[in-house]
Amino acid sequence: MTQPLIPVILAGGKGERFWPLSRRQRPKQFLSLDGSGESLLQATAQRLLPLADNWNNLWVITAGPIADGVREQLPSLANHNLLVEPQGKDTAPAVAWTTLEIAKRYGKDAVIGFFPADHWIKNTDDFEKTLNAASQLASAEKAIVTLGIKPTYPSTGYGYIEQGELTDHFDNLPVYKVNRFTEKPDLETAKSFLETGQFSWNSGMFIFRVGVVLEELEKHAPQVLKPLQEKGQAAYEELEKTSIDYALMEKTELTYVLPANFGWDDLGDWNSLERLIDSDGDNVELGNHVTLDTKGAIIYSSDQQEVIATIGLEDVVIVRDKNVTLVVNKNRTQDIKKLLKELQNDSTLNKLL
Repeated sequence: MTQPLIPVILAGGKGERFWPLSRRQRPKQFLSLDGSGESLLQATAQRLLPLADNWNNLWVITAGPIADGVREQLPSLANHNLLVEPQGKDTAPAVAWTTLEIAKRYGKDAVIGFFPADHWIKNTDDFEKTLNAASQLASAEKAIVTLGIKPTYPSTGYGYIEQGELTDHFDNLPVYKVNRFTEKPDLETAKSFLETGQFSWNSGMFIFRVGVVLEELEKHAPQVLKPLQEKGQAAYEELEKTSIDYALMEKTELTYVLPANFGWDDLGDWNSLERLIDSDGDNVELGNHVTLDTKGAIIYSSDQQEVIATIGLEDVVIVRDKNVTLVVNKNRTQDIKKLLKELQNDSTLNKLL
């Protein structure tokens, strides 16, 4: 690497599918889901610090309602490295605004990496090695480098990246041109992707030089870049809600994928605890659980003085947090967001969000 990477943590999400543990003022990135006591945001910052060199090179972009929570979680973060969006407009405005701000301080040759705050990484040494390789490529070439996760099953919940020709190696890791990005496929399509061996899961992590992405945004997404150049944060009112994948990644010809195998999960809903936590018994339990003949359950209680008792259940998620108890079939956890919409429309129950 020619210079330290400038990591940016994307910390504006809500994580609604982890309700009721995840609430308005306590989004998913503030949660500790593995029982360690360290939140997902804190874990993300700690594994990025060695790449950043120090706290002065680590940035976070978040939403207004939870900015104070970010400061509490990361007290060592420099205040001027925390960008607060006045409105959530998805990842394209977040990436564009942050890149413009970093350009003012570091110049257009600076190498930036964007990282969601809610990912779980198993092997931090391999993670660092992969990021060093990606940073070397971004420093040397006009490249927007994505990290592609080697699929372990035909997931319909992730986007996919098809790798094209092999172009180079950095730190003995192969780099490929990206042929195409594909949004979440159906099961048969996902199975066919895995059979080819040419597809990776889209991790949502990417690395680039400041000047390269500003040029590409000017070419492919001027409706995002120009208002931010002219008005800065004040431009958010007029910006459309757009993802960086749609605004740029699917259009630019400068994308490369570096297949990664460091153990990764984006912890999308309660079912992901089965992948995160090793369990010797029939159930995954974070809390006091007494049972007769319950199997395949995920049990979570935020109060270690409470007991959850079950009899004869199978494949359910039970979450107890303060004044709310959630009971849902494991195959229906994606519908938690629909349930929250019902709560939003109920003035009495809206306070539970």
